[in-house]
Amino acid sequence: MKKVLTVGLILFLLTATSLTCMAKRKVRLNEVVHSIFYTPQYVALHKGFFKQEGLKIELSTAWGGDKAATAIMSDHADIALIGPEPSIYIYQQGAENYPVNFAQLTQKAGSFLLARNPMPNFTLKDLKGKKIIGNRPGGAPEMVMEYVLRHNGVEPFEDVQINTSLDFSANAPAFKNGLGDFVQLFEPKASKLEKMRAGHVVASFGELGGEVPYTAYMAREDYIINNPKVIQKFTNAIYRAQKWTYNHSAEEIAEVIRPSFSELEDDILIKVIKRYKAQNTWAHNPILEEAELDHWQDIIIEAGELERKVDYETIVNAKFAEESVKSIE
Repeated sequence: MKKVLTVGLILFLLTATSLTCMAKRKVRLNEVVHSIFYTPQYVALHKGFFKQEGLKIELSTAWGGDKAATAIMSDHADIALIGPEPSIYIYQQGAENYPVNFAQLTQKAGSFLLARNPMPNFTLKDLKGKKIIGNRPGGAPEMVMEYVLRHNGVEPFEDVQINTSLDFSANAPAFKNGLGDFVQLFEPKASKLEKMRAGHVVASFGELGGEVPYTAYMAREDYIINNPKVIQKFTNAIYRAQKWTYNHSAEEIAEVIRPSFSELEDDILIKVIKRYKAQNTWAHNPILEEAELDHWQDIIIEAGELERKVDYETIVNAKFAEESVKSIE
């Protein structure tokens, strides 16, 4: 009888241990928008890289930078994918438990400039005296565009008119219906307009704006302190996805992320991936470099949204990304 009980106890403990190992740690991830711009994230989801790290991702979309920042500050999300600027603003406002950036996803801006007709010899000087449909004042797309124009001899709002009054979702329809001479758009809207012959990409703000930490993963300081293993596992999954993305073709990538973009036609999805990959839009590893953050803060200062820079070490914790690069082949 004792032997039977002992065997039964061992089996129970083994089963309990197995179930514990199988259980995944839930991570509430909030992305600022849902976009092909974040392709490696969807690769990590659909290739099972998060699952392999023992994480169960609960993904939600904020549809706005302020909303994504609010989600983590109000404990409605554990990690947010957003530009690093909210962490700068929140820190400077005096918050104690402010967001800290721990992994970079994109290293280039993701928007493009479209004209009504093909302009094979286009230069930014061609914008003088014209009208551009831009984006929200103080938002990353608009700040990058103004920075690029200013540093290429075109003074925003003086040499060129920029309409910043429209909602992000209204830019493409407004341009298609005749408003403006040029429009700043993200993908896949740019490729969709090209397919309809209603617009033609003449410049990439990703190429013109240089390397910047356009989007990064951040979490509150206390979450990182209390959950270092989760942060490390999350960063590992992102790094694996970054490596996989750059080692596979646009067609292979499209096949993997298709479930996240089922509404898109295959030719558009593949074209967008090729375009972003060709200009090295996605970071090759999750380390957010100090020089890139410094450049990003220069852009924000020139836009009048920031008076002084925040020290790199204050809003960036790079040790998890560095460990991923060191330990993952």
